Amino acid sequence: MKIAVVGFGAAAIGFISELVGTSHEIHIFERSKDVYSASISGVRSDGKLFISNDMGGDIEIPLSLQKEVVDYYTSKLERDERNNIKRGLSFSEESPFFDRFYSEGFEPVKSEFFHIGTDKLPVILKKIYDEFSKASNIHFHFSTRVDDVIIQNGKAKVKSENFEDIFDMAVISVGRSGHVLIKKIVERDPPLVLSGNVVDVGVRYEVPNHVVKELNEEMYEFKVRMRAKTGYMVRTFCNNPSGKVVLEEYDDFVTVNGHSTSVASSENTNFAILCSTSFTEPFNDPIGYGSYIAKLGNILAGGRKVLVQTYEDFVNCKRTKKLGRVKPTLNENSCVLGDVNLVLPRRIALSISEFVRKLGNVVEGLSYPDNLLYAVEVKFYSNKLNNEKYENLKFIGDCSGYTRSITYATAHGKMLARNFGDA
Repeated sequence: MKIAVVGFGAAAIGFISELVGTSHEIHIFERSKDVYSASISGVRSDGKLFISNDMGGDIEIPLSLQKEVVDYYTSKLERDERNNIKRGLSFSEESPFFDRFYSEGFEPVKSEFFHIGTDKLPVILKKIYDEFSKASNIHFHFSTRVDDVIIQNGKAKVKSENFEDIFDMAVISVGRSGHVLIKKIVERDPPLVLSGNVVDVGVRYEVPNHVVKELNEEMYEFKVRMRAKTGYMVRTFCNNPSGKVVLEEYDDFVTVNGHSTSVASSENTNFAILCSTSFTEPFNDPIGYGSYIAKLGNILAGGRKVLVQTYEDFVNCKRTKKLGRVKPTLNENSCVLGDVNLVLPRRIALSISEFVRKLGNVVEGLSYPDNLLYAVEVKFYSNKLNNEKYENLKFIGDCSGYTRSITYATAHGKMLARNFGDA
């Protein structure tokens, strides 16, 4: 079978890893110029893996397969590096923090974490790429942006600006950043969409390490969620002890993100605070909604930059003109002091204020007045797509709408590949 894989990220890695050396002819089309480039962001930045049934996606992934995925990535490290991977449990039954968060209305999320670190990921990616490239049935096509995939006469036509070919199957694994391609496909065939209309909008929050030292030492990644008075579900995401805040680049806007290396790179800890926003008919463009908010933030920041504000000024709806004790880890050329309230919709801003205030009731320093908020952080989710409609068109990973993590996306790819074997 001749298979086109569109996008080379976590889901594609899972899919291809099952088919190396088989009779299937696999062609991978990746818009980036090489294996290190930005669009492979899911497995390029931070490298936080976990094993959990309570997070990571809306599809059932057996814990045994999740562990297999973790072992797959970590096995690419040298033995001494594998032994130094940071590990932790989020809210074990013995955790002294469990009741403290629970009593404030939070739902603690249980998980087992493994943190590789941004600095180690290029080595892992290169080893995976080299292993795939050596296989006679695997063919990479970098600097190739696929513009459309059309199902005709039981075949998949894959088109780009300078390329067109026919395949027995097309596997779309473009992640969240491939929403333009996904939108084109589903607009031509609306029944592919099963459900959707969800986007997460919020901020990246930064505090001094000493404030969360005890929390970080116990579990490395604390995960909590809470139903705010506004009705929004608010959650923490991607905690980075001794990490840095960074920009996440899109074609026509930037958002904020965070990462950490295998060794300390700052005196601050950052994590996302996100509000899950869902919509009803007739609105059907949550990606456009999140993109619009991100672009507004860029406009107010004067270009491809984000806003930064102290927590006290955020609560009091005052533009930040002077920072306090907490110094930004984001490059000063990438952010501007401002008022995040001019960007975030009111319900989201109120939800974040309530969330941080209650975090401060659990760990006092989490609501210090000079802690920092960067805006905006957006997590785009594809509509949940129908993988059963066509035998020769499949969606895997975050673009499918069913996953939102390295672990789940990789496992999703593996599960698809195991379904049809060496035929």
